[in-house]
Amino acid sequence: MTIQAGDRIPEVTLKRIREGMETVDTHALFDGRRAVLFGVPGAFTPTCSARHLPGYVEHFADFRHRGIDVFCMAVNDPFVMKAWGESQHVPDGLQLLSDGNGELTRALGLEMDASSSGMGLRSRRFALYVEDGVVRQAFIEDPGQFEVSSATYVLAHLPS
Repeated sequence: MTIQAGDRIPEVTLKRIREGMETVDTHALFDGRRAVLFGVPGAFTPTCSARHLPGYVEHFADFRHRGIDVFCMAVNDPFVMKAWGESQHVPDGLQLLSDGNGELTRALGLEMDASSSGMGLRSRRFALYVEDGVVRQAFIEDPGQFEVSSATYVLAHLPS
């Protein structure tokens, strides 16, 4: 079943690279804070690299001004996520999370089969606004679309 407003973020572990590789628990990431988690089908893919992540980079200060942390997730390994972040000039604080085995993607009910493109299981494009570990708003794209999960759309639809 697809995640929706009122649901708690499922508890799974993800990977990220800072000083070294770290394992992070979703409850530790999202409990006690306001956050936007946005998911992309893949690092270095066309729309993700040209529009989706760059929008959040451009508007990162707007989210932070509202007291909202920003997390980007993809079904890629943590080394790919780190390299993608460097290539996209991701600011400190905007965290890139690796869901390399697709565990969170499946737990959210947002998986898609991209085997026809040689990419296997991937995440649908989405953004979730989370308060204290609970999804308050879900912005989930139809396949092939990029509208409701953009940084500008999400900012315009967040509570004041």
